[in-house]
Amino acid sequence: MAVRMDKSWLSLSSENVTKLAAHLGVYQLANDDGEILYIGMAGGRTLFGLKGELQKALDEPPTGVTRFRVEVNMAYRTRRLELLAAHVSDHGGLPIANTDIDESSLGRIRPG
Repeated sequence: MAVRMDKSWLSLSSENVTKLAAHLGVYQLANDDGEILYIGMAGGRTLFGLKGELQKALDEPPTGVTRFRVEVNMAYRTRRLELLAAHVSDHGGLPIANTDIDESSLGRIRPG
């Protein structure tokens, strides 16, 4: 598995969100330019899994969010931290809407 998520972006619309299943995993929210604005997860206590998390984002999207992509993953916590650390490595900081995590709590990686 690649360190970065390389799935295709989907439009954040009710049509696309209703197609999702209630799986556990991680997701990314981005703007029209593909700039990642938030990296989140749907864990064991998440109501309706990825579908529920993306429905919340659809109902109240962070500023500028128009797209999303998901990855079904049972190790959702570890995978989210890995994606966040890769983003810090690539861009020098967390996505702007990830105010729910302290950057100093992340490990450092150098993805190839």
